[in-house]
Amino acid sequence: MPASLNVVILAAGLGKRMRSALPKVLHPLAGRPVVSYVIDAARSLSPRAIAVVVGNGADAVREAIGAPDITFVVQDPPRGTGDAARVALEVLPAEGATLVIIGDIPLVNPASLGELVMQALDGKLAVLTAKVPDPTGLGRVIRDAAGRVRAIVEERDANEMQRAMNEINTGVMAAPTALLKRWVAALTPENAQGEYYITDVVATAVKDGVAVVAEVAADERDVRGINDRAQLLAVERILQERRANDLMRQGVALADPARIDIRGPLRCGRDVRIDVGCVLEGEVSLGDDVTIGPYCTLRNVTIGQGTLIEPYSYLVDATIGANCRVGPYARLRPGATLEDDVHVGNFVEVKASTLGRGAKANHLAYIGDTTVGSGVNYGAGSITANYDGASKHRTVIEDGASIGSNCVLVAPVTIGKGATIGAGSVISQNAPEGALTVARPRQVTVEGWQRPSKKT
Repeated sequence: MPASLNVVILAAGLGKRMRSALPKVLHPLAGRPVVSYVIDAARSLSPRAIAVVVGNGADAVREAIGAPDITFVVQDPPRGTGDAARVALEVLPAEGATLVIIGDIPLVNPASLGELVMQALDGKLAVLTAKVPDPTGLGRVIRDAAGRVRAIVEERDANEMQRAMNEINTGVMAAPTALLKRWVAALTPENAQGEYYITDVVATAVKDGVAVVAEVAADERDVRGINDRAQLLAVERILQERRANDLMRQGVALADPARIDIRGPLRCGRDVRIDVGCVLEGEVSLGDDVTIGPYCTLRNVTIGQGTLIEPYSYLVDATIGANCRVGPYARLRPGATLEDDVHVGNFVEVKASTLGRGAKANHLAYIGDTTVGSGVNYGAGSITANYDGASKHRTVIEDGASIGSNCVLVAPVTIGKGATIGAGSVISQNAPEGALTVARPRQVTVEGWQRPSKKT
């Protein structure tokens, strides 16, 4: 795109129908704010400037999407889309073309935007329209007998014949900047809502003899707007369906493409299998032959070749090597690193710890702030007591050690290479390598003791 392009994104709406304290454009869609998708589409055109018009929740919007290439403009009070465009145009260069996009159409196709911009650079007013099965609540595109666009009429102001039309305004238009500035400055709030409609510039352009062209969206789903939570969910499902289809085209085996949520960049190797109900958030990388069992959550996780994640496992900010087995019902917390051939079984939690090659913790265990060597066997019910009430401390379990069931390793402590810790031990001092260490009271049978009975 030429360097003379401005983009205005309208994100000042109250979003009353969302019934939320969160600004509409910040509601999450596949793990990201709705408006962030519109910004990405705008950036793909390499514009000279991007102005985001904010109003309701302006500080929250700035914090969520602020970047050096974005200028924020406050519309106060909110007086409609035409007024929002006017305040943005006041801070943008007057030459070239300006593209105006509403901030709640996250699936908008950048190629369609590019077509509008090229028309605007040619001196025309270009609008993006769509033909929809149900136009209720949307502005209608009015054409003459020759098919030329003559106006856009909001539904509240439309007559019965106009409401029967199914070509709708999408909230996207492009025009020469100088003309657009003049047109929005002349807008009046003479309509059912008493607002300044940017769509009224279409009729003004026709009156001025400026050509108005319409780019009809090839897929009306690309320009679905979001005004309430039902519409947000509908767009979410469209986006998830597209992502699932992309994965399957890449060779990923999905048990059910309708039951997967992808909320960030996902990279998959060959022969990856993902079962139903999985949620993949942040940046996730799955190596060749990785299998993800049903109902797992992975957030910012890297998994090596041939690893199996069993059902209902919850993995966050973790790195897992090749040929590991994790779960079912395992939890890997931030800083967990499993080297190759590690087994972490049911109801095992790992946090800020590294498990060396071939280590096993197969049942009911907690490993926190620990360095576990290769070949270690970590018994059921054992934990590392890493917190003294004020500070965290590390535990070191060297290669080949064996930790018996129901042990407590009180950090800071080191278990030597090849050491064995007897079941039920509380270890608060270093255990020497190659030896059996037991730290528990001698078993005693109390003669004559009777179990208390309930009073009747």
